[in-house]
Amino acid sequence: MEIIREVEAAGGMTRAVAEGWPKLRILSAATRRQARIERGLDVIVGVNRYTTDAHAEPAVELRTIDNQQVRGEQIERLARVKASRDAEEVRRRLDVLSSAALEPRSNLVELAVHAARARATLGEISGALERAWGRYSDAASQLSGSYGQYYAEEPHWLALQRRIREFESRVGRRPRLLVAKLGQDGHDRGARLIASAFADAGFDVDVGPLFQTPDEVAQQAVDNDVHAVGISTQAGAHLTLVPALVERLQQLGATDIVTVCGGVIPEADHAALRAAGVKDIFGPGTPIVEAIDRLLEEIWPANEASAAADTPHATAGPSGEHEGR
Repeated sequence: MEIIREVEAAGGMTRAVAEGWPKLRILSAATRRQARIERGLDVIVGVNRYTTDAHAEPAVELRTIDNQQVRGEQIERLARVKASRDAEEVRRRLDVLSSAALEPRSNLVELAVHAARARATLGEISGALERAWGRYSDAASQLSGSYGQYYAEEPHWLALQRRIREFESRVGRRPRLLVAKLGQDGHDRGARLIASAFADAGFDVDVGPLFQTPDEVAQQAVDNDVHAVGISTQAGAHLTLVPALVERLQQLGATDIVTVCGGVIPEADHAALRAAGVKDIFGPGTPIVEAIDRLLEEIWPANEASAAADTPHATAGPSGEHEGR
């Protein structure tokens, strides 16, 4: 009831959602819960207590989908539909939808159905609404402290923070991570949880918007001058989209940006991702502290850190970029 009264005082749930704070509250609770599980303060049988050896479990046969084949077939099907439809009628229906989107009492579902019957694609219908409204941007701000509070005196955590401070001292800035979602994957709670934990450890963290293309993520990584891109994925398109991202980074000359993946990725797909250039893969159940440690090792290997400790501090070049990044 206290929360409900707070929502009402703020002007109602619609306004609260627009301002992003309900999502932020949920993320804060999820982040605290994750930290408590990893610290063993909350027990989940089979996850952090009374676990079994994963290799002792019988292998599960997975159905493998050739994403490239499916994508090619779908593109070919779309081309056939577009070639056989009345293009002028499609354009008219989409224009009507865009105009109606600006009228508060319009029945947009009905107009979208009319456009679909004219063989407009889902992307074209969404695009017609986007022309009127723009694209949704998440208003939720970044959390801080929710994860790190449970590790304040934990030796491994403190060692990681010391190493990150040493990185900043030697390189001239903190390690920077872009957490991104690719394709039609709208599940971002895990991505934001990761972002919060890495920020608490001492990383500078950027969180990309939902539904990005590999080109968009690569460009954001270059523009923000990050050291690593972390792809959070649950939608099963990793074998198509992640290699495309790595390739685009190479085309942009950003071969020094490390690409890692986390989320629901079958172990059978790991080899293909690594062959495409992915440096590490964090599956479900990977402790976040371990993920931070492993990513930091990819960005700044222990042998380089040790060598840096015996040499003068790095100096910035003319562009502000530090030598040896």
